[in-house]
Amino acid sequence: MYKYILKRLLALIPVILGVIFIIYLILDMTPGDAVNTILGTNYTPEAAEALREQLGLNRPFLVKLFSYIFGIIRGDFGNSYITNTPVLEKIGAAFPNTVILVIVSMVFCTLVSMPIGIRSAVKPNSFFSNLTSAFAMVGIALPTFWLGLLLILLFSVKLNILPSVGDITPKGLILPAITLSASFMAGTMRTVRSSMLEQLSQDYVRTAKAKGVTPHDVIHKHALSNAILPVITVVGLNIGTQMGGSVLTETVFGYPGMGRVLILAINQRDTPVILGCLVLMALCIGICNLAVDILFALVDPRIKSQYTKTK
Repeated sequence: MYKYILKRLLALIPVILGVIFIIYLILDMTPGDAVNTILGTNYTPEAAEALREQLGLNRPFLVKLFSYIFGIIRGDFGNSYITNTPVLEKIGAAFPNTVILVIVSMVFCTLVSMPIGIRSAVKPNSFFSNLTSAFAMVGIALPTFWLGLLLILLFSVKLNILPSVGDITPKGLILPAITLSASFMAGTMRTVRSSMLEQLSQDYVRTAKAKGVTPHDVIHKHALSNAILPVITVVGLNIGTQMGGSVLTETVFGYPGMGRVLILAINQRDTPVILGCLVLMALCIGICNLAVDILFALVDPRIKSQYTKTK
């Protein structure tokens, strides 16, 4: 088992390095630089060149890239071009807020989608199953920003029962969490339904029914224990994906998370902050994938047996 975990940890390193390379290359190829943002419109060519020299913007691409990677290894993500404060300090104030929003969103998504998916699979041709399938398709297609604006208009403007601006309070998290979890809830619901339908058609389920096992035990102790494997994958990957998907949600609701920091940095061409946010998001996604692999290995005996010593 330790070999499996070590193998996944080592595989995470080139993925993160590749993400850093792609992000750094895209930002380096983007026209313009931070000089216009820092100095404004009235500056001399000498001042601009001196600032580029100070920030290292005139160095070759590979030199800048390796300097940035070595800085990350030392825990130094650089300083913001605008505020001249450390990037980690700037991101560190917003990152916990994003984590809270993602956790609340995933808990809400799982608690709602799991029972609905199981119920739809148990009675696949019922009105409830058809209705939830239709809602799932609509949920996947709904744009995040549009859904967020609709929720604000309904619950904040018309009914005036929830705040339109998200914050770290129970009421302030409701609308952002629903908006962020909508599309993931629909996908999880469909995954649970299809996985349960596949397991309920297996021979061992029919055998359990023939032995007189109660319907509750057939569904929850037999079918669900085998159907949970793909659901673990979907839920685990959704957690990482929501770290990036929270950008739109946080922008719509004015939520003080990492997404707002990223949007502000993009508008100001604050390259160190942009890089820091994107690298941290990529790292979170990689860690979530690693956690899913480890959890999958613990649940699935077929994977565990590959890394178990035979006596």
